[in-house]
Amino acid sequence: MPLRYSYQGTVGGCTPCFNLKSVYGDKKCNNKRGKSDLIKKIMIRLAFVPAFVALFTLLPAGTLNYWQVYIYFGVIIIPMLFVVRYFMKHDPEFLQRRTRVTEKVKEQKLIQWINLPIFISAFIVRVDRRFGWSDIPIEIILITDLVILGGYMIIFQVFRQNSYASRIIEIDKGQQVITTGLYSVVRHPMYLGVLIMYLPTPLALGSWWGLIPMGMLPVALVFRIVNEEKVLKENLEGYNEYCVKTRYRLIPYIW
Repeated sequence: MPLRYSYQGTVGGCTPCFNLKSVYGDKKCNNKRGKSDLIKKIMIRLAFVPAFVALFTLLPAGTLNYWQVYIYFGVIIIPMLFVVRYFMKHDPEFLQRRTRVTEKVKEQKLIQWINLPIFISAFIVRVDRRFGWSDIPIEIILITDLVILGGYMIIFQVFRQNSYASRIIEIDKGQQVITTGLYSVVRHPMYLGVLIMYLPTPLALGSWWGLIPMGMLPVALVFRIVNEEKVLKENLEGYNEYCVKTRYRLIPYIW
């Protein structure tokens, strides 16, 4: 997936887009002021995580005794802090790109409804917890958390290999097709990481029933990928040749 796009997580927010080069000159993100503003944006978003967990997870579940939630968010947030620190040091402009969330492609604004299965699943998971519909063994929950961490590590590797992985579809001047690393296996490795990370989330939160709406996520991503590749083939030089070389879009030997 050489295009600058990534799946939007549940704790993401809308942040104004600006160009650090135009604001701070040729030093870009290495400028202390630019880094300071970027850190401030990230810290503001992270500061909302406890409120998000309390209002949209623990409150609907009707209990603070929800250890699955604490482990789940720990599995996500703790690695995220290390990832932010890594890119702040090695590629701060990548983090700046990740703050953009407003799609420019008309079709993708509609396809952003791919978030819907996650929201529906999240609602069912909380109701499930409140009424005790599911009883998932601890071993399955902990193994699922490890699988989710593995999906996040795939996404991290994609970020390292593709500095243009923003939240929206756009092509920068000088952007090139990436054909090595994970991109030599499938054309959209980040979406593969997203599936691994999000599909089993209901299990990690202790719900069988939440898996039902989450099953729509792969279908939604297929629509996203089809439209995205249309944009890439029309606007990114070398992408058609890359599609011939790398046959599979999302899952090796399947699609």
